[in-house]
Parts: sequence; structure tokens; C-alpha cells
Amino acid sequence: METYVILRRGGWRTAGDLQDAAARSTVEGERMSDDVRWIRSYVTAETDGRVGTVCVYPASSPEAIRRHAGAAELPVDEIVKVADTVIVRPDPERVAA
Repeated sequence: METYVILRRGGWRTAGDLQDAAARSTVEGERMSDDVRWIRSYVTAETDGRVGTVCVYPASSPEAIRRHAGAAELPVDEIVKVADTVIVRPDPERVAA
């Protein structure tokens, strides 16, 4: 498997819509675990008030990612293969609001 970044710009109106999508993605990911695995997503605040994501997935191919997205009813704007990873410091701890 290769690692890919999936851009989903403004795919959801609300955080609740995104949570519903994440649940569908999890179910479909379990069904396709030999082809795609969801590692993490960063939620983006789009300028129009919607939310998007930048997701990190190991996958057998971009086509497998598109099949997973179709089955989970997720948008896909772009799929980019990761060439390498540079970690300068760990992700920051999440701060409670």
C-alpha cells in the first residue's frame, strides 16, 4: 500500500454532517480494509462557513480510495500520493474549549 492525502474542500455544511460522513466512512473502511485504511483527518474551516477535510489514507490505489468514497458518499476533490514524511514535532495536544 501507498500513502495518500485526500482533499475534500467544503464537503459538509456542518460539523454534524461531517460526523455522519465519518461514521459512513468507518463502516465502508471496515469492509475494504485490504484496500484502504483511514489514519487521520484534519478538518478545515472553509471561507464560506462549510467544513472540509484533508485525510491521510494508506491505500492499494487511488481507484480504491474513490470506490471507498463512493460507497461512503464522500466527496473527493483531489488524491495526492505522499512521497515522504517529515516530522518536526508531534501534533499539538487538543485543547478543550
